[in-house]
Amino acid sequence: MCAMVSRHNTGMNATHVPSISSPADYTQLFALAPVSLWLEDFSALKRLFHRWRAEGITDLRAHVAVHPECLAECAASLQVLEVNQRTLELFGASSQEHLLANLSQVFRGDMLDHLAQQMLPMWDGEMGFAVQTVNYTLDGRRLDVKVQARVLQGHEELWDRVMVSLQDITQELQSSTLLATSEQHARNLFDYSPVSLWVEDFSAVKRLIDEVRMRGIEDFRTFINVHPEFVSRCMQEIRVIDVNQQTLTMFGAQSKAELLAGLGRVFQGEMRDSFAEQLIELWQGKTTLMREVVNYRLSGDLVNIHMQFAVLPGHLAEWDLVLVSLVDITARKKAEAYLEYLGKHDSLTQLRNRAFYMDELNRLSRKGPWPVSVPVMDLNGLKQINDEHGHVAGDALLRRAGEVLGKVAAPQACVARTGGDEFAMLLPNTDERGAQATIDRIHSVLELNNQFYSGHKLSISIGMATCGASDQLEAALIRADRAMYVEKSRYYQEQRIERRGHNG
Repeated sequence: MCAMVSRHNTGMNATHVPSISSPADYTQLFALAPVSLWLEDFSALKRLFHRWRAEGITDLRAHVAVHPECLAECAASLQVLEVNQRTLELFGASSQEHLLANLSQVFRGDMLDHLAQQMLPMWDGEMGFAVQTVNYTLDGRRLDVKVQARVLQGHEELWDRVMVSLQDITQELQSSTLLATSEQHARNLFDYSPVSLWVEDFSAVKRLIDEVRMRGIEDFRTFINVHPEFVSRCMQEIRVIDVNQQTLTMFGAQSKAELLAGLGRVFQGEMRDSFAEQLIELWQGKTTLMREVVNYRLSGDLVNIHMQFAVLPGHLAEWDLVLVSLVDITARKKAEAYLEYLGKHDSLTQLRNRAFYMDELNRLSRKGPWPVSVPVMDLNGLKQINDEHGHVAGDALLRRAGEVLGKVAAPQACVARTGGDEFAMLLPNTDERGAQATIDRIHSVLELNNQFYSGHKLSISIGMATCGASDQLEAALIRADRAMYVEKSRYYQEQRIERRGHNG
């Protein structure tokens, strides 16, 4: 999370602002990056490409299709120069030497099949590539990884310095901080990071927190609850020193100036509460933080973000150099929300499912509010339609039933599909009169639905019961179920009489 800052807090007009220009700072950024980073030498690959072109090869795709063994020659030409600590942790290596000595275990199996996707863009003149492939840890575990590579600025002629990042998408843990050994080298690492990176100065925030501590405050959470203006003040005192290109892309900004001028739109709404929790953790002495937050693109679109915050070593006394990495997890959050929806809803009718209905039934049985009315419903003739016209027609009828029941239900009501052709409602704080009004609305909407659809007629048998605080909700369900079957028997009796009348 990059907390809200004032528009002038760019780190450029202050009397003294910490810089990230020293090689030592960028070395720390590289070594401590939370994503796997590899510095590699592709110069032998470029020489190999030059030889192939001299031999008359113009279409590498066609050449690989006929001679797949050439991919092994490509793989052998790549040289690993340096890896970071996260790489060692990811692959289960005790040291860089340990990892490099066992690269054949890391790059095997499916890896070679994906190598062509990596080589082809560079054959075509690109200075990098992005692919999804498979690696293996030293203990044999499969890793699905997203690989992004870029020839570093100043090395385009020889390809002798290529930065490669691996994001472990097996567990959807993406984050990065890029560090370097020299100013220009580190600048490239920072700019070409595949995740959003912010370098910030939290020194003013630390001074504010220290002032509160010196006043004898011990319960910091209560303090900021009583003084919400303190949180706002801290947010305004944060200085953004730098952001990378991925940050501009993530938030839809054309330039750093545009992004910094629009930070009020980026950090809004739920952001303040998240930042308050971050301040509490800083108060507790935590200088490395991880959390999920919500930001907004300049367009106004919500972005779910996994944030990692770290005060860099050597700056723990002042908090004047902080690295924040942001990973867009919006797609993951949407998937989680959809899975949660499926866990509570019937996919065919979009009503609540039986599991949710039973949970709500148990909750109302304990707490009310009373009285509670329980209409139970059953579709008439569904089996016949399935037998004579197929389950597609039957499913269409069930979806129509979902439409009808969903339209008539009050916000506090629970409407669920509890079985194949069975539905039920839970109407809290609703007496018999209110429940009957709901049933009347069902019949009215049902009639309109049948007028709108020209296919099979939708018919529902309904039974209802009401219970108070002293009654058992389960007993009311039994009464409602019996009433529904009485109505259902009446329906089929009328159908038989009608058929006999037509036949006579």
